[in-house]
Amino acid sequence: MTSCSPSPSIIAFMDMATTLSELQQAHAHMLKTGLVRSTFAASRIIAFAATAPSSSPQSLAYAHSVFTHIDTPNSYTWSTIIRAHANSPTPENALLLFHQMLYSPVLPDKYTFPFVTKACSLLHAIEEGQQIHARVLKAGLCTDVYIGNTLIHMYASLGYTEQAFCLFDRMIQKDVISWNAIISGCMEQGLMEDARRLFDEMPERNVESWNFMITWCIDCGLVDDARSLFDRMPCKDVVSWNAMITGYMRASRFTEALRLAQDMQLAKVKPDNFTLVNVLSACARVGALSQGEWVHAYINKNGIEISGFIATALVDMYCKCGNLEKALQVFSNTKKKDITTWNSMIGGFSTHGNGEYALRFFSEMSADGFAPNEITFISVLSACSHAGLLNEGRRVFNLMTQVHEIEPAVEHYGCMVDLLGRARLFEEAEDLVNSSLCKDKPVVWESLLGACRSHGNVELAERVARRLVELDPNDSACYILLSNIYASMRRWDDVREVRGRMRTQKVKKEPGCSMIDVDGTVHEFRAGDRLHPQADEIYRKVDEMADRLKSVEYVPDTSQVLFEIGEEEKEIALLRHSEKLAIAFGLLNTGEGATIRIIKNLKVCRDCHTATKLISKVYGREIVVRDKNRFHHFKDGFCSCKDYW
Repeated sequence: MTSCSPSPSIIAFMDMATTLSELQQAHAHMLKTGLVRSTFAASRIIAFAATAPSSSPQSLAYAHSVFTHIDTPNSYTWSTIIRAHANSPTPENALLLFHQMLYSPVLPDKYTFPFVTKACSLLHAIEEGQQIHARVLKAGLCTDVYIGNTLIHMYASLGYTEQAFCLFDRMIQKDVISWNAIISGCMEQGLMEDARRLFDEMPERNVESWNFMITWCIDCGLVDDARSLFDRMPCKDVVSWNAMITGYMRASRFTEALRLAQDMQLAKVKPDNFTLVNVLSACARVGALSQGEWVHAYINKNGIEISGFIATALVDMYCKCGNLEKALQVFSNTKKKDITTWNSMIGGFSTHGNGEYALRFFSEMSADGFAPNEITFISVLSACSHAGLLNEGRRVFNLMTQVHEIEPAVEHYGCMVDLLGRARLFEEAEDLVNSSLCKDKPVVWESLLGACRSHGNVELAERVARRLVELDPNDSACYILLSNIYASMRRWDDVREVRGRMRTQKVKKEPGCSMIDVDGTVHEFRAGDRLHPQADEIYRKVDEMADRLKSVEYVPDTSQVLFEIGEEEKEIALLRHSEKLAIAFGLLNTGEGATIRIIKNLKVCRDCHTATKLISKVYGREIVVRDKNRFHHFKDGFCSCKDYW
């Protein structure tokens, strides 16, 4: 090619191109007019096709094709195509081109070395990286800050921290990128104390520096330390907010994650898809339906495509916040579904007790070309268990093992044990556990123990509880379930003996709590507490509820009180259960006829289940309760679980 200058109009057209096809039009014109012989013009084509934001494997291949037809590529052209491959899924091609360049008349320069060094980092090619370092020294470019930074990152990220520190210490000029490179490398190698020391020594920090340290704190579980750094940041970007929200999510501090998301909105920082998925996940965990609906409205308003992770997060949020109809609407309107979207919808049907719909969608998913995976079968088996579909559950379990050849995991066995236990097939359930590869996993025995409690099988319960204590003496579940069985039979001496063992083992029982979202704020209640600002009103409402329940012949089930006190005291204790306090709050603070949605961390007790059915009738409210295992939709005196939970 010659060095003739192309027409300014062609260059302008290339600069205005936004797609590969538009660029190809400019290229065709240059071929027709002979302007393609200009090395400068060809380099512009390569630069656009290889580095534009919309570039793809096809555009990179096109750029490479153009490059191979240049007779005498200059250093800019070489560096551009090397850079493109270094940033692609095939960085090894960058090294191949670099070796070709070494045999060309053009020598690599300070714009070439950083990209081949990056390729070495990605490929873990330390020997090639050291050779490139030697060429940098030979070319007299060892003082170039940009090259030095990429070399530091290469050595540190590949575990050669001594060489990285040596380079860093010898740098005559260091910029903030130099410090970030060595800190990032230390963090990748788990050298957290070195990373923290370097951060404290930095003469200046940019937002990336702060983000490194926030991420470091979060990865070490130091969420409050991360928040302290976050609050000190002079300028935060979306990565900063996402890192902190992620920290709260990992620590199961979902309410704080939602509050931070609200602060992000007030700070006018635009959330990205990662933010939206995290916030939707937090909404799902605490039942914050109104905030989840706000996120959905934001997605629609900003024209964000509902597919992939976004679609799955929306379906999951609506399912877990009790609005199955809205979840189904999102699912139906999602054109690009994947296996996780299907799993979320089937899982939603499962937790809401709609076993028949779960089975139907399971069939439709297969017909749509998606092969079920382990998570799919957990949801379908769980759906069969919640709905009491014994034969269907057995069929699905056999389908999983024999047709799809999926090895059952502990969750699958847990579902089957629960299904058999609910059907009072205790011997078959126990045989299944003993014959499985998961017989040493407490969770499958806990499923059997739960079934024993539901049906009062004390003999088996005692045997299963002993097995659970052998497997994990510090797990509170077996003690609580066995104690509850004894209490329901008024075997108070046995209750005291079990509770005594808990104290000896220092086993802590998870306290029951219920949460309700009203006007975007999540309110949490524990049994008998008076911490809420509206406590006096709430307790007056509870007393009113009790009076109205008596009018429809409600009789408190005092067998659910798991300690030995008088009958009247037991009735009062039942009225102070956390879900009843949450319902009273909902009646006080939501409009007439509005649905009350509650999330409970434990399984709802029999008395609260009976009372909530009647409350839904006497107050004319639909009440949706998500407990530890499933959803209950109470309406007109009935529950969607049909008293099977």
